[in-house]
Amino acid sequence: MDKKNAGFSTDEFPVENMTEAVISMEHLTLNARQIRKRIGGKARIMGIVKANAYGHNVHKVAAALETSGIRDFGVANIHEAIELKTGGSLKKPATILAFSSPLPSHIEFFVKHGIDMTLCDGVTLHAAREIAAAHNKTLAIQVKVDTGMGRLGTFPAMAMELFREIDRSPLLELTGIYTHFADSATSAGYTFQQLTAFKTLTAEYEHASGRTVCKHAANSGAILSTKESWLDMVRPGILLYGYHPAKDTPHRLDIKPVMQFESKVIFIKPVTAGATVSYNRTWTAPEARFIATIAAGYADGYARALSSRASVMINGKSYPQVGTVTMDQIMVDLGTEHDVKKGDKAILFGWEGLSAEDIADIAGTISYETLCSISSRVKRIFL
Repeated sequence: MDKKNAGFSTDEFPVENMTEAVISMEHLTLNARQIRKRIGGKARIMGIVKANAYGHNVHKVAAALETSGIRDFGVANIHEAIELKTGGSLKKPATILAFSSPLPSHIEFFVKHGIDMTLCDGVTLHAAREIAAAHNKTLAIQVKVDTGMGRLGTFPAMAMELFREIDRSPLLELTGIYTHFADSATSAGYTFQQLTAFKTLTAEYEHASGRTVCKHAANSGAILSTKESWLDMVRPGILLYGYHPAKDTPHRLDIKPVMQFESKVIFIKPVTAGATVSYNRTWTAPEARFIATIAAGYADGYARALSSRASVMINGKSYPQVGTVTMDQIMVDLGTEHDVKKGDKAILFGWEGLSAEDIADIAGTISYETLCSISSRVKRIFL
């Protein structure tokens, strides 16, 4: 035996983590079932797994969604698409759509990996035609139409010419036409305006071409608010991960948070009346009490905007977070008496205690950002 290592663990890292994002696959598949029940089998479901599946781990999430019968996946760009395509999590044929308008240097990778490419303009179309010809392989294209989001997409008045150009190109295949709603959860009037423009355009194309194409528009908000938008496929994102896109959606699903953000108590100390806690001395103890330090901070995804405004659950009891949130730790007020011990679990948000939506409200943001902010140094644990 090497005496230098005598008595030490042979593991490379400690088993116990400082911070964990506990991911419930059961909750994820339950949410997928609730969405399928809502749409009643009238449309395919595209699982939105961009941004590492909203911070939940794209490979684990995609694999679970595949077992739920989902065969279409949406990602942000070609890099995410290749990672999903080659990562080994998908065991059956699947369609992967990258939503971003590609750079010219990206196009050959759509051809090489069989990824559906978003097309928004004629310049990209001409480049795609040349690259597909150079490789002598068919490139699947989905045209994005800007009906009012104002982000990406060709305007409806220009879309027909793009469709015709694609149809005249033997190695370009139009596999879908889609749009994105700007205010689907709260403004039915604007959503219907966008939907009407989209349906008018796609009906004109299908009539003129004599063929049908997959049409999709409904995000999470429209799944809840606008049945007319479900078309051939729907694209749930935040609903899959257990949250509604807004508080005032006209319909609610019985969904559960998929992520629980947990940390550990690493230090407990008594402080006297008048003692201050953390940077800038923004919190002062009103009397003698105990302060616990928790091993999570803004570098882990616990926003600095939560400083002295949120709470943490330890052993089934809620304790206020006090003082400025720091990069690696936060402090909580345990009061004058407590039963908390070093090493106890602290729940920052999830299906116990505050939800990601609660945290987002406090921080002045949305649950999407709260989930996506959980950093890579937080260990993902899958149940």
